[in-house]
Amino acid sequence: MIFEITNQVRVTDFKAGHKWYEVLLSKKADFIPHDGFAEWEIIPGCWLQVAEGTPSKENGPLRLGVTDIMAERERLAKELGINKFEIYSREEVSAKWGTFNDPWGNRLGLFEYMDKKEENDRIKAILGI
Repeated sequence: MIFEITNQVRVTDFKAGHKWYEVLLSKKADFIPHDGFAEWEIIPGCWLQVAEGTPSKENGPLRLGVTDIMAERERLAKELGINKFEIYSREEVSAKWGTFNDPWGNRLGLFEYMDKKEENDRIKAILGI
């Protein structure tokens, strides 16, 4: 039975990476067990680990669900200097999405459900509401 997931990205400058991911995720790390490693629980049972090391080539993207992709893109441009990445959508896909890189080359992205009822239903299911 699978009950949790973790995803790890590596950064060559841990201090800068730790700070960068705090801004990206809008929160302090939930767990820092030792130097060079921090972990955030993004939603219940879903963890993102940032570790000091050599970033993997061609990883990801790890896409994070948001309720307003345009507002998040603006926030990331302002707070992290991320160039305004393109946002895509297709008629047969129920979400719009975009991809960008962190300063170490890890591929990340955002997505937003087009159907707000579906989005609210997912949020309630994930949070157990």
